[in-house]
Formats: sequence, structure tokens, C-alpha cells
Amino acid sequence: MEAKGSSKKMIATQEEMVANKVPIPYRDQCAHLLIPLNKCRQAEFYLPWKCENDRHSYEKCEYELVMERMLQMQKIREQEAKFKQGGSIPLIPKTANA
Repeated sequence: MEAKGSSKKMIATQEEMVANKVPIPYRDQCAHLLIPLNKCRQAEFYLPWKCENDRHSYEKCEYELVMERMLQMQKIREQEAKFKQGGSIPLIPKTANA
């Protein structure tokens, strides 16, 4: 299952996220990294210097999602600016050979 507009695939299933009590706002393409991170945090009593590798990989995944959304929004803004200048928004995207 792939989220609309994202290049990352959902790895964790809804059942896994419910079973591991992942809060709804955190059920994104990085939830598969959050599940072991939360287990590690609970096992290590939330000590900040523990679970660093898990935390780093989760935060990197979230950062990549944010950057991807920012690039998508930038492209949308550029298309809107072109449309306001008198151009038109293409209904069919240009191919690499065109």
C-alpha cells in the first residue's frame, strides 16, 4: 500500500499500528520505524541517550517526508504562478521524449 503523493510505501499495517498503540497522527510511512523505537524507549525508561540509532532512523524518515512534501508544494506554487501569468496548467504531463 502506498500513500497518495508519496514515494515511500507503507510498511506497517493498520493492525500492527493498532496493536502497538501508535497514535493516529503518527501513522504515516515512518510508522514501521516508530514501533521499535517506542518499544526501546519503554524498555530503557525513556533515557535520552538510549535508542539513538532507532531515533535517528525515524527522524531521518520523517525529515525525508517533509522535504518531499515541500518539493511537491513548490512545484504546485510554480504551476499556479505560471497559470496567473497567462499560461495554462497542462492536463497531460510532458514525457521525457517530448
